[in-house]
Amino acid sequence: MPAAKGSTKKAAARKPAKTPPPRMTVAETMRELKKAGSAQARKTYARHGAAGPMFGVSFATLKALTKAIDVDHELALALWDTGNFDARNLAVKIVDPARMTSDNLDRWARETSAARMCGGYVGMLAAEGPLGAKKAAQWLASNDGRHRSAGWVLLGQLAQRDETTPDALFEKRLVEIERTIHAAPNSEREGMNMAVIAIGCRSPGLRKAAIAAAKRTGKVEVDHGDTACKTPDAAESIEKAWAYAKSKGFESPAAQERSRETPRRRC
Repeated sequence: MPAAKGSTKKAAARKPAKTPPPRMTVAETMRELKKAGSAQARKTYARHGAAGPMFGVSFATLKALTKAIDVDHELALALWDTGNFDARNLAVKIVDPARMTSDNLDRWARETSAARMCGGYVGMLAAEGPLGAKKAAQWLASNDGRHRSAGWVLLGQLAQRDETTPDALFEKRLVEIERTIHAAPNSEREGMNMAVIAIGCRSPGLRKAAIAAAKRTGKVEVDHGDTACKTPDAAESIEKAWAYAKSKGFESPAAQERSRETPRRRC
């Protein structure tokens, strides 16, 4: 239809679509990681349990690369298969949780680094995908210590982020943790203690149950090796988390956590 007589309005010119930035290749990504590595970071990561090939890339650099790449599932899978510590840390940050298969989650949990500051990333990843509850049940029943360690991290993430799981499931896990934590392997005790804290941050009822369980359990001993890491007091940590969340206007620490970027991506 012709424009109305006397109209001076011109049709808006279409803006050309932005060309997406080229995807990084595995070789390019590995070059960036190698360039960013340092001897001091390698020493620090080794003290925290990291082993195998690594460049020693800071988490600040990993965060910058994560922001630049965003999500690239194929690149993540290829980076993981290099076996490099830094490449795997980046892989868990840029992978697509919805596309992770059960077999891939099992393999990544089994092959994950023993480094205490990042060994739980695969558990965090599983919590973001559709297989979280299934993997938690399977891993916590596994004879593989790496799977159980990932399972406790996953359980804590589900407590914080999955609103569909009934509180009763977490109550049962509290009973299990209270009964077994002191006899559990060192590699699992930290994850179990953190799971108690996460469960206690979920709802008012679980706050009460988790604090009671933590007080009955008493001090949890975890050998952190040649590091300055300390094991948090679960009851005290739960109370502090609730006070802080309430001061920020959230109904629970879990609600506050759900408002944030996932720890896998932000840490």
